[in-house]
Amino acid sequence: MTRSPAFADLASAERLDVLFASLSSARAVLAAVSGGPDSTALMHLLALWREAGNRPPVLVATVDHGLRPEAAREAAFVAEGAARLGLPHRTLRWTGPKPGTGLQEAARDARYGLLARLAREEGATHLVTAHTLDDQAETVLMRLARGSGLTGLGGMRPERDRDGLRHVRPLLDWPKRALLDLCRREGWPYVEDPSNADERFARVRWRRLMPSLAAEGMTAERLALLARRARRAEEALEAKAAEALARARPESGEGGLELDATPLAEEPFEIALRFFVHALGQAGMRIESGRLQRLEACTDRLREALAKGEGLRVSIAGALVRLDARGRLAIAPEPPRRRGRTEVHRRPA
Repeated sequence: MTRSPAFADLASAERLDVLFASLSSARAVLAAVSGGPDSTALMHLLALWREAGNRPPVLVATVDHGLRPEAAREAAFVAEGAARLGLPHRTLRWTGPKPGTGLQEAARDARYGLLARLAREEGATHLVTAHTLDDQAETVLMRLARGSGLTGLGGMRPERDRDGLRHVRPLLDWPKRALLDLCRREGWPYVEDPSNADERFARVRWRRLMPSLAAEGMTAERLALLARRARRAEEALEAKAAEALARARPESGEGGLELDATPLAEEPFEIALRFFVHALGQAGMRIESGRLQRLEACTDRLREALAKGEGLRVSIAGALVRLDARGRLAIAPEPPRRRGRTEVHRRPA
């Protein structure tokens, strides 16, 4: 097949090295490919990158969630395409009962769990997915509607650590249209997932709104720009919070973590909030998404108690947080019977 000049430029070793720069240190790469145009383009670009030599091995995986009868056929379709490119392929299956609500979220968690397990088995250090600029815009919109903070408005990170893997999204600045055009122009076969048009799913409903929002200026590009700016602001606040935590001299012991709570009172609220989250994390607590309002309320209570010279006990994220009247903070695993309790201890007159 004759390649277009634009494709020849894109497929040059130099351009591909820039696109996949984050994979240069990988022992092996696991690429999640569903067979849609986005991930199909990713698979072909990875194959071209591998052809340049001295690249880590690439393994392709497709997850069959067991939700559609066509899924097994689509996984076989991807396996055939990977074989033509000289890439090994595995099909992973999500088995067992499926939840009646929150199906997309449960499927996503199951998908990443299966991929992480395969990566460990195969020695892959990096997971690559084909999230695009449009996916980013939809994510930002959905989080905006939920009242997310800066972390949520930052959308999907181009890179992050997850389940012992480095998760890389090299196509996050690419519009879906560009990848679809690439597949069509180069003759790369792909499949259409009917669930992408199923309005039972929130993301699909938001996707339908995108043209109307774009007509008012809220384009996918501008939403992605908002995400980048939010990430920059978040990174600055996180750095300040980490500095504050270091000043607090946290000490770990059998009973948990102890530290100076002064930064909670002295720092601006957004830094104090992140200081508290960092302290919970260092104490071994897992902070689940959707807890921002609870964390904000807890930070408020701690700041108020510090200002009044009072002690406080509060439970959050599986932790019992104790502030004494001297301004020392202790964080330990929470006994089950204490869940949800808040106690205030005033300094004796």
